[in-house]
Amino acid sequence: MSSTPIVQPREVDTDLLRSWRLPDPEQAADKDERGRVLIVGGCEQMPGAVVLAALGAMRAGAGKLCVITSARVASVVAQSLPEGRIIGLPENKDGGLILDHVNQVPSDVDALLVGPGMQDEHATIALTTQLLTHCLSAKVVLDALAMSVLNAVNVRASAPRESDIVITPHPGEMAHLTGRTKSSIQEDLLGVALAAATRWRVTVAMKSATTFIATPDARLWRHSGGSVGLATSGSGDVLAGIIAGLCARGADAAQATVWGVALHARSGECLAREKGPVGYLAREIPQHVPMLMHALATC
Repeated sequence: MSSTPIVQPREVDTDLLRSWRLPDPEQAADKDERGRVLIVGGCEQMPGAVVLAALGAMRAGAGKLCVITSARVASVVAQSLPEGRIIGLPENKDGGLILDHVNQVPSDVDALLVGPGMQDEHATIALTTQLLTHCLSAKVVLDALAMSVLNAVNVRASAPRESDIVITPHPGEMAHLTGRTKSSIQEDLLGVALAAATRWRVTVAMKSATTFIATPDARLWRHSGGSVGLATSGSGDVLAGIIAGLCARGADAAQATVWGVALHARSGECLAREKGPVGYLAREIPQHVPMLMHALATC
C-alpha cells in the first residue's frame, strides 16, 4: 500500500499555524453558530472515551454537544458532561451499539466523530454506515474501530458526501486496516499515510512520536514534538475530539487535523512542564487548548 511521496511534508510549527488562522466566531455568535458536534462511541466497559473526546471538542471551541453512547452508561456520561445532550442506545451481547431508528440521531450537525471506546467491529461498521448516510453535511472524524467502515463499504459511493472525512490511526490500527505488519507501517509512516489518503480519499493523521498528515490531493505535513506523557490511555480520544471540535467551528479536514495534532502536542508539553514528563492524565490535556489557540491567534 505504501508509495514513495515526491513532495516533502511541511513542518507544523508556530509560523505555519499563525499563517493559517482558525475560523474565528463572531463576538455575537450563539452556540449553534459556533458549531454543533455529535460524538458517538463508548460502551459499558469504556464509558470514559466519549467523555474525553467531548472535552476535547468543547475546549477546541465547538458550541453545542450531543453524545450517543450505551444506554447502560448514559447517566454516568451525562453526569460527566452537563454541557451536552446524551442519547443512550442498547448494546448487543458483545458490547456493540445498536441503532434501531436513525431518526434518533440529530442530522443537522457540523461535525460527527465516531469510534472512541466502541466494541464489536461488525456492529460498529453497521452503526457508522447508518450515521454516514444520515449526517450527510457533517465533517466526519473516524477513530478506532469506526475506521473499519472504509474497508467494508465504499463510503463515498454509498453515502455521497459534501463533507470532509478524517481518520486518526496509530500504527497498530493502520496495520489492521491494511493487512500489513505494524513494523512495516512504522518504517514508512509518511508513505503509508499518503497511500491511505489516496486510496480512501480521506485526510489521514498517522499518529506516532512524529505524526504525518496527508490529504487526498497529496498535501503533506509533519509534526514533531509533544511529550512522552501523551502516550497514555485516552489521549487518542482527546485528539479525535479536538479535531472534531475544530471541524464543528468551521475548519476543513486538513486544517482541523493539522491544528488538532499541534494543539494536542503542545498541551502535552504544557502538562510536562507543570507535572513532569509522564504521569499526567488524558482528561487534563484539553484544559490548555483554549489558551494555546488564543495565544497563536493574537501574536
